[in-house]
Amino acid sequence: GKAYSFSLADGDWFYFAGVWRPATRDWPEAYAILTIEANDDVAPFHDRQMAVLRRDQRMAWLDRTCPEEELLQPLPAGTFVVSQPRKASAQAVLAF
Repeated sequence: GKAYSFSLADGDWFYFAGVWRPATRDWPEAYAILTIEANDDVAPFHDRQMAVLRRDQRMAWLDRTCPEEELLQPLPAGTFVVSQPRKASAQAVLAF
């Protein structure tokens, strides 16, 4: 498949919403990045996307000061710019 890059149209940073569970005696540390329905920019490429948080939302997620339902929403159409990298990443050709 083809590789695509997604960035915010305004050039700002973004964050992924995730959950973390510390290690216990019986289980190792665990974490996951949450996915949501794809927004209009991502939908032509996939039906799901990582839950993206804007810079002004990141502390609300970490501090749990805003309901999850408000933060875990697809961003409006036109939020992302989609591009194809000019050349394949060197990582793709490494053999282990």
